[in-house]
Amino acid sequence: MSRLVLLSAAGGAALLIGWPLISAVRAADYGQMGQTFPIIEADLLTTIETRLRTLEANGGIERLQREMQEQAVASVRRPKRVDGMTPATTKREWLFDPSIVTEDDIVDAKGNLIAARGTRVNPLDTVQLRQALVFVDGDNAAELLWALRTWSDTAAKIIFVSGSPFDAMKPWQRRFYFDQGGTLTSKFGIRHTPAVVSAAGSSLKISEVPLPREAATGGGKSS
Repeated sequence: MSRLVLLSAAGGAALLIGWPLISAVRAADYGQMGQTFPIIEADLLTTIETRLRTLEANGGIERLQREMQEQAVASVRRPKRVDGMTPATTKREWLFDPSIVTEDDIVDAKGNLIAARGTRVNPLDTVQLRQALVFVDGDNAAELLWALRTWSDTAAKIIFVSGSPFDAMKPWQRRFYFDQGGTLTSKFGIRHTPAVVSAAGSSLKISEVPLPREAATGGGKSS
């Protein structure tokens, strides 16, 4: 028969306890040891419905809807400024190659192959940039005024990296754009304004143009 061996702390003789003795220990019901409470879990949908009814009763839902609408309109009228953009202090110029390498075959509507996979394609070989892209800080009156005086509406698109294109359209009677999320400035490597992107054969010429000191300091920030 199996035995359980226990050694005394003093290292004395081993004490052998038979399994029958251990098996004699059994579970027992000792009764209630203290006050108990039922577990109550509130229904999630009921809780949500109650809160919605409370908001509806005190006008909270209408207030939230109005705040969301105001935030949406504000974000459209004045998008988040492009991070990291600062006024140009040194003139920089470089060429940008817009070529891409096709990942798949490009075919027309009739299935004719236009460009095989792996072909290097330069969009400027077929479509030229007809208008320059002029990037400015729309909150900087000097930069905006420089762009307006230098470039006509047909010669360039003026693109804000900060400010409100919508607020500027009415007084200047001209369409303005915004580099949402810094997509274009990041792609071209532009970090300072004013900056101009113009056609240069099969490449794009990019220039960061520091304004004359009197213009840069005299313009300040527009209100």
